[in-house]
Amino acid sequence: MKLFEPFEIQGLRLQNRIVMAPMTRSRVDDDGILTSLNAEYYAQRAQGGLIVSEAIVVDPVGRGYLLTPGLYTAEQVNGAALVANAVHAKGGRIFAQLWHVGRVAHISTLPTGAIPVSPTAEPLNDTFVFGRDDQGRLGKVRCTPPRALTDDEVGLIIEQFSTAAANAIEAGFDGVEILAANGYLFDQFQNSVVNTRSGYFGGATADSRINLLRDTITAIQNKVGSVRIGVRLSPFGTFNGVPKDPKTAETYLELASALEKLGVCYVHFNDEPVSIGHLNQEQVSNTVSSAENQFVRLIPSEFLREFRNRFKGAVIICGGLTFELAEKMQKSDQADLFAFGIPFIANPDLPARLQNHWPLAKPDLETFYGGGAKGYIDYPAFSPA
Repeated sequence: MKLFEPFEIQGLRLQNRIVMAPMTRSRVDDDGILTSLNAEYYAQRAQGGLIVSEAIVVDPVGRGYLLTPGLYTAEQVNGAALVANAVHAKGGRIFAQLWHVGRVAHISTLPTGAIPVSPTAEPLNDTFVFGRDDQGRLGKVRCTPPRALTDDEVGLIIEQFSTAAANAIEAGFDGVEILAANGYLFDQFQNSVVNTRSGYFGGATADSRINLLRDTITAIQNKVGSVRIGVRLSPFGTFNGVPKDPKTAETYLELASALEKLGVCYVHFNDEPVSIGHLNQEQVSNTVSSAENQFVRLIPSEFLREFRNRFKGAVIICGGLTFELAEKMQKSDQADLFAFGIPFIANPDLPARLQNHWPLAKPDLETFYGGGAKGYIDYPAFSPA
């Protein structure tokens, strides 16, 4: 079965085609420093061909959720090194996912006096993040209306991404993935309905809508050199208040050609519209064991084929996958690598379980976000009788 055969990404050998998807678990302190607890969590899951880390913010103003890590201080780089080294010690490969939330934030998640930023000042309606309410209690809070970035400020964010990428490589990660999906900052610029600004970073043309991502990749390459860069995208998705965009195909096919010219090593498609925060325990169980027809694929197969005609790097598909669906998509050449999120939480040995058709454990929804070792590093590997 090809899913369990090695695969190579720009000289980096992966032991199989199973990817651990990035998942926010909110297991760091307010300082954003990864610790030995996080290192143990990732090392337990190093059986995957590739791990993409939880989203790591590039600057304090880019943080939309409390208790999430950063990569902009020396202490954070040292903490990230614990994770990279632990994964490598188990024979695994890991990319650092770099994050700026844009308007998907609340003032309690940002430095004092800061407010969220976005292409425009258009607020989000009925979108919530993990922050603190007026009494300082942790929980879901409604996003604060943003302010529009100036072009100079956009340039500063590009520099923050290049610095964070350099910090990730210094920490020992095998590459970086830019989170340009799920309604966060890059996705806001790429959406013609959200991005109504004019000028170089404006939404008038497909070319201008992708300038932020294109310039960020170029800046990382200029600062770090031969770094492996992946990009996560969610075309046709509406997560975090992103409206449906009639120009989606136009924008993303233009982006496919640009990413090919830039030498990006992979594109990681998120094809799952449902936020884990909106699932109940029964739905979480279904994501582990459900049949293919219980999930609606948002990305049309014809779009995916055209994207692959323009972009020759590796393609990762993520979102509600089962082993059977991943195998079917691999055989039809829709993707090269297949990312699993929720199943990896309770199954640190997920590749072995899939390959041997061993039963999958069910995760505890109550311990997904926040806390310590419980529901994080205490799920055992399967022991066959």
